[in-house]
Amino acid sequence: MAEKKKHKIVSASTGKEVKAGAESAKKPVVRQAAPVGNAGALRAGAVILWVVALLFEVLAFLVLYGKVNLQFMPTLWQLIGFLVLDLVCVVIGSQLWKKANHIKPASEESPLKFWLWNNMGVIASIICFMPIIILILISKDIDKKTKTIASIVAIVALLVGGAAGYDWNPVSQEQQKAAVEVLGDGEVYWAPFGHVYHTHDDCGALNRSDVLTKGTVEEAIASNRTRLCSFCAKRDHIHGVATDDVDVSDYVPEDEPEDEAETEAEPEAEATK
Repeated sequence: MAEKKKHKIVSASTGKEVKAGAESAKKPVVRQAAPVGNAGALRAGAVILWVVALLFEVLAFLVLYGKVNLQFMPTLWQLIGFLVLDLVCVVIGSQLWKKANHIKPASEESPLKFWLWNNMGVIASIICFMPIIILILISKDIDKKTKTIASIVAIVALLVGGAAGYDWNPVSQEQQKAAVEVLGDGEVYWAPFGHVYHTHDDCGALNRSDVLTKGTVEEAIASNRTRLCSFCAKRDHIHGVATDDVDVSDYVPEDEPEDEAETEAEPEAEATK
């Protein structure tokens, strides 16, 4: 009788050899969240960077009108260089400001103030690029090629800076307070990407994540995870906390039968007889 041939089994996802019969799904690695940080220090750093960005805009203005001239570099490259440095400072400052807003959010009592506070990076981008764009377009002292290229670079920088400064995932003081009151100091989990945190590390929405981070809900919000997973919210019967927009109407947790409402109603019906 021919000896049964042993096969080498390779995982399709990792390309590494696995033993026959071994579980294909591995439990994700869970890491501890980084400290929340100081909102005041982050905002101070953002303001300093925006001031530096304004200085680079002023230098670009001086180059444009011939007040500053780096002899080893053409005027066009001087303009582009200062605009790029301007953009770098604006973007980094905006990220620091948004990080601070997730640590210490603004209140929604005044919608206008809430929007302005969450999008100071957009305002900074406009201030740091719009004046130089106008000056480049109206200037008669630079050649057409320099004007065209410099204006395009400045407009692109304005758009990039504005997009980086806009908070696409804002959180309010009220939302943070509600989440902390409901979840307390309990641990929550989140994946490397996305804006959702979970109360269970075995949530089905985390199946594709090899690495998770765990921490308090405040640490999750500070990490830009501002919404609770809808599946976890329904599984734990949590209400009053901002959740993601996933439809969980047909979701039934493994530890909760579909006819739970019926089983609870039966004793009440018997008691009334």
